[in-house]
Amino acid sequence: MVIDERTQLVAETITNYLKRTNPMDKTIVFCNDIDHADRMRRALVNLNPEQVAKNEKYVMKITGDDTLGKAQLDNFINPKKAYPVIATTSELMTTGVDAKTCKLVVLDQSIQSTTKFKQIIGRGTRIDDKYNKLWFTILDFKKDTEKFADKDFDGIPEKVIVTKPNDINDPDSDFDDIIEGEGNTDDEHENTGTPDFPDAANNEDNGFPEGEMGGDWQDEEKVNKYHVNGVKVLKVAERVQYYDTDGKLVTESFKDYTRKTLTQQYATLDEFVKKWNSAERKQTIIDELSAEGIIWDGLEQEVGKDLDPFDMICHVVFDQPALTRKERVNNVKKRNYFTQYSEQAQNVLNRLLEKYTDAGVGELENVQTIKVFPFTEIGSFSEILKKGFGGRAQYDQAITELEQAIYAAEQDRSA
Repeated sequence: MVIDERTQLVAETITNYLKRTNPMDKTIVFCNDIDHADRMRRALVNLNPEQVAKNEKYVMKITGDDTLGKAQLDNFINPKKAYPVIATTSELMTTGVDAKTCKLVVLDQSIQSTTKFKQIIGRGTRIDDKYNKLWFTILDFKKDTEKFADKDFDGIPEKVIVTKPNDINDPDSDFDDIIEGEGNTDDEHENTGTPDFPDAANNEDNGFPEGEMGGDWQDEEKVNKYHVNGVKVLKVAERVQYYDTDGKLVTESFKDYTRKTLTQQYATLDEFVKKWNSAERKQTIIDELSAEGIIWDGLEQEVGKDLDPFDMICHVVFDQPALTRKERVNNVKKRNYFTQYSEQAQNVLNRLLEKYTDAGVGELENVQTIKVFPFTEIGSFSEILKKGFGGRAQYDQAITELEQAIYAAEQDRSA
């Protein structure tokens, strides 16, 4: 049974999730068959007019019958290619597709075997440090992730967060707090495998109408389809899970997990601060900690979005009081730090501090930051470097000194 409203709800949920995270995250939507993939593509195109206007390949159907879509498969899996962003498919991308930067896997296909489920989930498990692909998300609309509890799989999901579709689709809802671990965590479901989803076969209890729910869809000619519209469709729950660098589910709080992971490498606060201060670029340390197993997204959700990674570690691992990025910037400004620079350089550094406040130290260290607005209002890239700072080497030194000023108080903290 094909229900237009159900397709619309799934497409809305995908769209709204990407808007809350990153609309340019590579996404694969696994559908029941080619017709389903085509309907899903149309629904996603209609829901993302601004993105499609930028590039008509924002959403593509990549299936065996679609010559145009198949031609875009190499672009989809190429980390250097921004488009396509969303690929709707049925069987073609189940295996043999090395989509290293895929961050969202959508399951809207009834998967019968654990082997096939592993293959599909495998589209998201690729790691690519260069492009900061260290995790991925599953949106499951068919209860396929219950196969995580199968004894033939690698283990059961032990920590589950349950929410409802309206929480994702309503911009004023507290869904952001839920993903951040601040609300609606169902402790009953921890260590039990799966949440108590209503039985999909019992429509009276679960709020789901029948439609694209179950059955073997691999041979479309054997399936009689009935097209229905004008009915109310609901989605009952969602689960959020994180895996560590060994591929194991993180079942403890991210604070405890981070503390346990970091104390194996840094026995004291002094060791960590010295390592941080000695790094020419702080992003290097952040990336190294990611490789050691620190899940920054999960930690940020528990501790706070406004904290610098340095403060997260000092606070969580070594029980130190934390400063927000804004507080660190205010401390720099109070010291009249900028007086040593020209007016143009001061303007650039002030705006870089604003970028740091909003997005973190990576914005300071990425030279591409000053090539775009609002820095283009100050001058071109070459003008900023030469007239503002005297050259690239002097600019790099100014960034190093600015970081030293941001973390100046840590010299005393570790003493």
